[in-house]
Amino acid sequence: MKNFLLVVLLDLLFIYTTMYELQMLQQNSYNENNKFYKFLMEDIKKNYKTYLLKYLFAISLLLFTSMSTYLFVFFIVIMLILIVNSYSVYNKHNDKLPLKFTKRMLRIAGLDLLLFLILQFYASDFKLAIFSGLSLLYISINSFVLICVVYVLSPVEKMIFNHYKNAALSKLDKMSNINRIGITGSFGKTSTKMILDSILRTTYKGFYTPASFNTPNGILMTINSEPTIFNDYFISEMGAKNVGEIKELCDLVQPKYGILTSIGAAHLESFKSLDNICKTKFELIESLPSDGVAILNKDDEYQRKYDLKNDCKVIWIGINNAADVMAKNMKITNKGTTFDICFKGSKKVLKVSTILLGEKNIYNILSGVALAKHLGVSDKAIVQGVKNIAPINHRLEIKENRNMTIIDDSFNSNPEGAKNALEVLKLMAGEKIIITPGMIEMGAEQETLNENFGKQMADVCDKVYLVGKKQTAPIYNGLISKKYDKKKIFVYNSFKEAYNEVVRNSGNKKITVLIENDLPDSYMEE
Repeated sequence: MKNFLLVVLLDLLFIYTTMYELQMLQQNSYNENNKFYKFLMEDIKKNYKTYLLKYLFAISLLLFTSMSTYLFVFFIVIMLILIVNSYSVYNKHNDKLPLKFTKRMLRIAGLDLLLFLILQFYASDFKLAIFSGLSLLYISINSFVLICVVYVLSPVEKMIFNHYKNAALSKLDKMSNINRIGITGSFGKTSTKMILDSILRTTYKGFYTPASFNTPNGILMTINSEPTIFNDYFISEMGAKNVGEIKELCDLVQPKYGILTSIGAAHLESFKSLDNICKTKFELIESLPSDGVAILNKDDEYQRKYDLKNDCKVIWIGINNAADVMAKNMKITNKGTTFDICFKGSKKVLKVSTILLGEKNIYNILSGVALAKHLGVSDKAIVQGVKNIAPINHRLEIKENRNMTIIDDSFNSNPEGAKNALEVLKLMAGEKIIITPGMIEMGAEQETLNENFGKQMADVCDKVYLVGKKQTAPIYNGLISKKYDKKKIFVYNSFKEAYNEVVRNSGNKKITVLIENDLPDSYMEE
């Protein structure tokens, strides 16, 4: 009975500890660029008492030759404390982005479990205390074991990737007349993709990468899942965090058409500089064939000044600078947007309306219209396609909840996007509230950018709810520098706590809540 209870407790601790570690491994891109390792180092610093308890207790058990009654009782108490703590940590961090048991995750978890069981099998020949100590020691270093498992399985993952790659390319080649379209940019990729699809589908049949499937695996999965080869277009969203990654996606998809939405401070931590971001985003445009077409933004200084090393056709869109496709007479309200679209060399004007909000979405629509017109979509179909654009999930998406209007801009946050979201909030009726953890992955510029974000909030928001005291300290400083009332700033450890407090205090007042960015659980502050 003693042996059984001891094994059950050790296995429960292994399960809950591993579930949390697997979840964080997944959220940190399977340790790509040592992301999980960096998270792990921070987590150990933050929760050093729990880690130390496991290490010291494991080593102590190895020093005992037998499991006495007193030691067994002490073991049960410590194990129950560790199990409850592990379950609590996993449960708390499994709220926003639950652990997804993909095939890759199952391979990692399966090998890790196998190693743990092999250890227990060989340790079963030792005294009970030593068996317990070895098992607990494995659990204590399991995060590092997972890093090794990912490394060991990398050749297998590469073989599997190549299999799906060959299948996808073969399938894409069978779609002989398909127009391959790539979309990239620091922000606005998903919105532009959905807008372009809404316009093209009025005339053609096609498919696109869903959600934010903008990595090699996501693109291959999309192509392999497409049920038919009879398509006129394929829109591939292309994301990157490092130089060369867009080129890799272009080698895969081989697009003839490319849209570059914007260039700005996103993922500065990995890109290191705006020049690197600019170079990476233009990898799409410079991968286009000579008979290809690029859609560029004349109002984006980086795009306008870039020395393009390609002879493909370029169609410029813009609002403030003369371009091939322009928006004029814009009217943005809290109900939607109307504007005229003018084409260079033509007196024809398209009057369009959309439920989408914000100036940034006008640029996204212009990009979609410019390419759709080049691909032969009629003016009437373009107007209808713009009108048909549905709200885009978590990107300035308007939701109503009794007396609350929610502007859900939670997918991501960057300086331009955050500024645009505040401009939309300013249009809204009633008390204006923001819930945000600020911007991340901005490298050395992060503190300054978040401080400026705080200053911008001060001019718009009636109340500010910050998520994570340490993370949002620069925002707080920015607010205070603008003499913002401290009594209207509230700081919470999680989005859930902040949101529940907003709901509790709203009463029957008409309020508008902007949810600007919602970080994954790996950024949660205790």
